[in-house]
Amino acid sequence: MAVKIKTKLGTIDIANNVIATIVGGAATDIYGIVGMASKNQIRDNLNDILNRENYARGVVVRQEDAGVNVEVNIIVGYGTKISEVCRNVQDKVKYNLETMLGVTANTVTVIVQGVKVLGD
Repeated sequence: MAVKIKTKLGTIDIANNVIATIVGGAATDIYGIVGMASKNQIRDNLNDILNRENYARGVVVRQEDAGVNVEVNIIVGYGTKISEVCRNVQDKVKYNLETMLGVTANTVTVIVQGVKVLGD
């Protein structure tokens, strides 16, 4: 399902994969994020960190009349303050969606799927 934006010149359709790529890129730029996780690890049989081509598996986008609701599944690094990392993800995802696509994010739900200990 694509997000539809109506303008006076016509309609703009933005695919969920585009939104997922922008959300995933914004989330993985945050300090403390190791990577994206699959929203359904058992079905997808993925316990690993998703790469850029698979960000759509870790992001759920639901369209509403006044914007979108986004759900982001992440893996954080051990030793970081999880609440602060999640707040930073919410702020950056909302900012990137509004500046890059002109889409308002009503809610940004962050789900921590795991904590990874980084090697020295």
